Amino acid sequence: MELNQFIEWAGNSIYAFQALGALVGGTLSVILFRQLAVKRFLTNAAAEEFRDECSQLIKSRQWDELIARCDSPPWWTKALPQLLGLGVSRTDLSPDDVKDFVLDRFDRDVQAELDHKVMWINTVIKSAPMLGLLGTVAGMIAAFGKIASMQKSGTDPSLLANDISLALITTAVGLVIAVPLMIATSAILIRIRKLQFEVDQILSPLLDQLADARLQNSPSREEVPSPERRRERSS
Repeated sequence: MELNQFIEWAGNSIYAFQALGALVGGTLSVILFRQLAVKRFLTNAAAEEFRDECSQLIKSRQWDELIARCDSPPWWTKALPQLLGLGVSRTDLSPDDVKDFVLDRFDRDVQAELDHKVMWINTVIKSAPMLGLLGTVAGMIAAFGKIASMQKSGTDPSLLANDISLALITTAVGLVIAVPLMIATSAILIRIRKLQFEVDQILSPLLDQLADARLQNSPSREEVPSPERRRERSS
């Protein structure tokens, strides 16, 4: 295979890889936007309504009602109600351990999944211009190769246009892919930060309130008679 044929094949391959990257990055961006729209409260009023209603149920110690409310529309698709319902259902854990368990589940099941998708989008953002640069280098190599052989083969200078166009088009395509994805990633990260803010400002206080309510509802150590005290009562 001659050099020019190899450059032509490499140029077509670069276009294919750039198209694949654009497809992956665009698809992941759409998935993340939809996923965050489902998991977050769309307005502060909806988040405050959730907080106030759950706070009242915790105060009245209506655990079954609270779990059922978190698993019913319109809350059952949101991250915070799912996590709160999970914490309420874990009666096998101590009240102090419930908050750590729920926040750890948020980090592993919600935050890690979102970060994983964002990482792949960032990979596309970085690789698309680099593929464009590779196309630029390949096109310039082919162009200079033809210039070097002009005196021997009498190459038409207009044939250089194909190689130069490869160099410019691949660079332009890489930038066209990267710039919109950068804007989309910024918007996605803002929504992820808002989800984290909801966890800090709404879920954490509710978990603290849940722990306090369960501690107040549990018998104190002083109320549990010791074995010596029970023997004295039986004698």
